[in-house]
Amino acid sequence: MSASAKGRQYVDYTVEGSTARVTLNSPHNRNALSSALVEQLHDRFRQAAADPTVRALVLGHTGGTFCAGADLSEASDSTGAADRTRQLTELLRAILELPLPVVGAIDGHVRAGGLGLVGACDIVVAGRNSTFALTEARIGVAPAIISLTLLPKMTARACGRFFLTGEKFGADEAERVGLVTIAADDVAAAVARITAELGLGSPQGLRESKALTTAAILEGFDRRADDLSAQSARLFASDEAREGMLAFLQKRPPRWAPTGAARSPEPTVRRPP
Repeated sequence: MSASAKGRQYVDYTVEGSTARVTLNSPHNRNALSSALVEQLHDRFRQAAADPTVRALVLGHTGGTFCAGADLSEASDSTGAADRTRQLTELLRAILELPLPVVGAIDGHVRAGGLGLVGACDIVVAGRNSTFALTEARIGVAPAIISLTLLPKMTARACGRFFLTGEKFGADEAERVGLVTIAADDVAAAVARITAELGLGSPQGLRESKALTTAAILEGFDRRADDLSAQSARLFASDEAREGMLAFLQKRPPRWAPTGAARSPEPTVRRPP
C-alpha cells in the first residue's frame, strides 16, 4: 500500500441515533477490496462496537457498485496472494463476530468477493436494480473464502449454478435463493424500518441473539478457513489466474474463452413469465 493510499479515506463513518453507518467510498475502483479499504473497514467496525449508543450497523456504499470484489490491480501481484486471502478471511469473520447486527444496504452491483460481504451481513436489503455475479471461475480462481458465508445462506442449487456459471442475477432472485433478506423498491425506507426495530433491542439481547445465528458459520471458519485460504492463495498465484486477471484488466477475453467471445460475458438470469 502506498503512502498516499494510506492517507486517503475509503470508508465513511457516521452515527444517526442508534445506528452506525459504514459506507464504502472508493468509487475509482468500484469499492473493490483493496488493502487500504479493508483496513479502514476494520477500524470502523471497532469504532461502532466501542460506542455504547449504537445498536446496529448499516454497511452501505457510494456509487453504482456496492463492491466489485478483490482489487485486481493488487491481486495481479502474486507475491501478496496469501496476505490478501488472510485479509478477506479476517474481514468476513469480523462482520460475523461484531456484537452488533449488520444490515447490508445495497443499491447497485455486487461481484465476486463482494458477495462474501453480503453473506456475512445479518440482514440485507437490495434495491430492485441491484445485480449479483460470482465471476471467479471466469478469471481462473474460485469463490473459496467467500463460500464460508455463502454456502450457509444460499440454497445448494443456487450455489451449484452461480458458483459455476458466473451469470448475473437480480435482487428478486437473490431474495429467492437466500442471499438477501428483502428486495426493495426503496432501500433507504426498508433499512430505516429495520434499524428502527433493531433500536428497540438491548445490547445484550442483540449480541446474544446474533451469536445464535452466526455460531454454525463461525464453526465452518474454524474447520475450513486454513484449507480454503491455502487454496485461494494457490489459485490467485497460478498461471491461469494471472492470465484471467490480465485479460480482465486489458479488457479482452482470456485465452480459454471461445473465439469471438466478449470479455467477461454476464448472461442474465431470466425468470419465467
